[in-house]
Amino acid sequence: MTILLWIIAVILVIAGIIGTVLPALPGPILVFGGLLLAAWIDGFAKVGWVPLLVLGIMTALSFVTDLVATGAGAQKAGASKQAIIGAAIGSIVGIFFGIIGIFAGPFLGAALGEFLAKRDLVRAGQVGYGTLFGLVLGAAMKIALALAMVGVFVTAYLVD
Repeated sequence: MTILLWIIAVILVIAGIIGTVLPALPGPILVFGGLLLAAWIDGFAKVGWVPLLVLGIMTALSFVTDLVATGAGAQKAGASKQAIIGAAIGSIVGIFFGIIGIFAGPFLGAALGEFLAKRDLVRAGQVGYGTLFGLVLGAAMKIALALAMVGVFVTAYLVD
């Protein structure tokens, strides 16, 4: 039974790392869930409440990071309110079009929103690219946080 639980924990962590890029999966929560299960398997003897608290904070931070990075990319490009709303709508719609839609949706939404606000195609493209850059930066930061979470867990597990 213990081996099956470890397999499930590893699958949750791997799915979570993949989910840091794919918005259909709650990546950081799956990573945290897998690591929590792994800690539970041995009765929290090797990984106690302090590392789990750190992992919980890192999980919350990954959500904040994603929002801040995407917004910062749009804001750095000088996006209007319409562009930011467009990026949000594009993010939601993009989910339904797979991996291409995940990146193209916010870009197109921001660009369309900016074009509707300013009627400047070049400006709309700049805002779209700024939003896309923020999205990619946020995804990279989420992946880094997910891998750091695994590192914190492994360190706590091995140090005991």
